[in-house]
Amino acid sequence: METPDLDIQIKTLPTQPGVYQYYDKNGAIIYVGKAKNLKKRVSSYFTKNHEYGKTRVLVKKIASIKHIVVDTETDALLLENNLIKKYQPRYNVMLKDDKSYPWICIKNERFPRVFSTRRVYKGGGEYFGPYTSVKTVHTLLDLIKGLYALRTCNYDLAQEKIEAGKYKVCLEYHLGNCKGPCEGQESEDAYNENIKAIKEILKGNFKDSLSQFKQQMRDFSENMQFEEAQKIKEKVEVLENYQSKSTIVNPKISNVDVFSIMSDESYGYVNFLQLSYGSIIRSHTLEIKKKLDESDEDLLALAVTEIRQRFNSKSKEIYVPFMVQLGDDVKVTVPKLGDKKHILDLSLRNAKYFRMERFKQMKIVDPDRHANRIMAQMKADLRLSEEPRHIECFDNSNIQGTNPVAACVVFKNGKPSKKDYRHFNIKTVEGPDDFASMEEVVYRRYKRLQDENKSLPHLIIIDGGKGQLSSALKSLDVLGLRGKIAIIGIAKRLEELFYPNDPIPLYLDKKSETLKIIQQLRNEAHRFGIEHHRNKRSKSALNTELETIPGIGEKTIVELLKHFKSVKRIANAKLDELEVVIGVSRAEKIYNYYNTK
Repeated sequence: METPDLDIQIKTLPTQPGVYQYYDKNGAIIYVGKAKNLKKRVSSYFTKNHEYGKTRVLVKKIASIKHIVVDTETDALLLENNLIKKYQPRYNVMLKDDKSYPWICIKNERFPRVFSTRRVYKGGGEYFGPYTSVKTVHTLLDLIKGLYALRTCNYDLAQEKIEAGKYKVCLEYHLGNCKGPCEGQESEDAYNENIKAIKEILKGNFKDSLSQFKQQMRDFSENMQFEEAQKIKEKVEVLENYQSKSTIVNPKISNVDVFSIMSDESYGYVNFLQLSYGSIIRSHTLEIKKKLDESDEDLLALAVTEIRQRFNSKSKEIYVPFMVQLGDDVKVTVPKLGDKKHILDLSLRNAKYFRMERFKQMKIVDPDRHANRIMAQMKADLRLSEEPRHIECFDNSNIQGTNPVAACVVFKNGKPSKKDYRHFNIKTVEGPDDFASMEEVVYRRYKRLQDENKSLPHLIIIDGGKGQLSSALKSLDVLGLRGKIAIIGIAKRLEELFYPNDPIPLYLDKKSETLKIIQQLRNEAHRFGIEHHRNKRSKSALNTELETIPGIGEKTIVELLKHFKSVKRIANAKLDELEVVIGVSRAEKIYNYYNTK
């Protein structure tokens, strides 16, 4: 049967919840999505005017649509998750993860063993995990081993085999790490009581174990068995110490999953914390590469389903920063204050730190990728037509109207290019006129670049508001560069960004990387300009003071400064102090000049 046209396929879609799959002309699956109402959701792709480029490309490539109807929205979410992992469609977020995680297994056998494993066998025992950190597994196993005597051998401890005397106790028994169930020296009931306590510890519940050990300690003390009481006391301290490190919220918060999301232009970072009796028993952050500018709501719903599946979570309640639809089986809570909000904030902090670490690693391992990401971010934030790989920033310095100078600093790929920095002494402007000075330096800078046939910047940043920007634009007009180079002004007070012919400034997020780079450029231009201005003022001060004294030359000035370190000290020096350095004749001239003045 021939595939019907797209518009017919859309018109005949059901209005039930389900999963839709888009295929290209080659029959390859390119996108999988979920919907509460299949017809409404799929129709929106073809009726909306999509601003995001990749969505437009996706829509153009759709040749046919298939769908699967399910009972509930939750079923649709689970099915979407499985299909994405199975087919890895080009325009879906990536959920690939080949890594296997460690579990703690309590073996399904008489006198169960407790050990770590990366393989889960159905019916093989009770599994706790998976854990995202092997270190956590080792810590827990060491804790359990210190508290309870468990067997480590792999014998089949069937009752008849023990009674037949088939086994003998090993070194672990003599070391006190095992009580010898292989020779019938420990009852199955006593051993299983320990296993029951271990299960509670693995769930994060330390309360029962602590009260049990404390009671044992009191019993031993009352019976004058102080050595045994001391051993129990040490176990209590180990347990309390471990609990104090892991309990960070109200212990009443139990069997809860916490999710938070942090995202940027290209990636979403979803952090997952699992809580049991007020302890974090698991933390994991999932990095998701965006494909179609997905919203945080879409990413979080997808990630919650993926993470809960991956870690086999059976929690009946989750905490999230905003409401997500996950069906009726899970209670979704959006905390606003108290302990619940505290743990949600902690999760968000983990996501932020993970993102920061990824960026730092990227800078070291793949600086090009880091630069590409920053440039793409700046292009989007500043509404530019091309990435600002080469940025130049101008700043004027004329403290108290003296020695007007200007500075131009250059950033390439988001980093300072100090060899390209330039100073300017203002030549055509009399007095402190920032606007005229800006007009002069911008003209001189780009006239020279044109004459020398050097590459022009992609973006010019003017340290100042509308007036400074207008002055710079006049020079670009004269040079025929207006419209060829993007130019913006940044006002100091509120970090407003001004654009040519636009009276309304742009305000960037105070924490955005784009604004941080612009501030770095401006601060660098200011520092560089002030440094040059200070040098000019110092030279000027020397000229007006020491060099104006008749009979005092440059060599004399250098000798004096080497000895006295400053002009002020020379002016306040006594005659005999000056004579020691430069002789009687010249010392008298300097002494008389300052003292008669």
